[in-house]
Amino acid sequence: MRNVFHGLGIALITPFKKDGAVDFKALERLIEYQLTNGADFFCILATTSETPCLSADEKNKITNTVKAIVSGRVPILKYCGGNNTAAVIREMNSTDWSGIDGMLSICPYYNKPSQEGIYQHFKAISQDSRLPIVLYNVPGRTGVNMTAETTLRIAADCSNVVAIKEASGNADQANEIIKNKPERFEVISGDDALTFPLIASGAVGVISVIGNALPKEFSKMVHCALDGDMLGARKIHNSLAELYKLLFVDGNPAGCKALLSEMGMIENILRLPLVPASSSTCEKLRGKLAELNL
Repeated sequence: MRNVFHGLGIALITPFKKDGAVDFKALERLIEYQLTNGADFFCILATTSETPCLSADEKNKITNTVKAIVSGRVPILKYCGGNNTAAVIREMNSTDWSGIDGMLSICPYYNKPSQEGIYQHFKAISQDSRLPIVLYNVPGRTGVNMTAETTLRIAADCSNVVAIKEASGNADQANEIIKNKPERFEVISGDDALTFPLIASGAVGVISVIGNALPKEFSKMVHCALDGDMLGARKIHNSLAELYKLLFVDGNPAGCKALLSEMGMIENILRLPLVPASSSTCEKLRGKLAELNL
């Protein structure tokens, strides 16, 4: 199996109506906007989608909506993970994966397994998966970091594990994976702010939050870097640096939803326990949009 998730991947948000229901019309508009402006693939029903607060029926409807709109134009990566290995495998085996090109699976959270436990977790999942698997390392959310050594061990032993979304925020760790990985295994940035330096080091793309709102600008940065135009990529990267920070001041996807709301694309609604970004953050986002002429 090979990794098809290159370039700008969108960590797709879930828009809600004022009454709290999923806003499927807004979702359709958003996906089409992103496709028109440079999205290379979609990552659905993961962190930025507020997935823990979605029902099984909502997740199925969102999946079907994304598949219908994308209609094979770009690959789709769908999340399936957790901290109970047997439960992840049951969910994986009971899911309809038609129209989906790969599975994103998170490092087990909360129960804080050892590195050996992390390795055995992903090895067990890989033995049952019919799809390529992208590992997801985000210690800021899970409470445990999957080390470069463990990632490389999984990559070497599990042929259908094709990439990692590396969101540790540790460029040295990502660079160690890039330097020592098998040729068929690839690194995808999980941090917008580190995408430029990681692509310069050999990463093949990003699963992006900011790409929800600014796909055209961020796609240009990503592809300039992938094509070796580092001066062009650096210019865009630096122009977006303040936005990278603002989008996470009040947590993700609060900042991204506030930005999209300021752009008139969605209602600024989240599901508890998440709440909208503060008024001061929204004011700063408005100012940044005006500065960028967006």
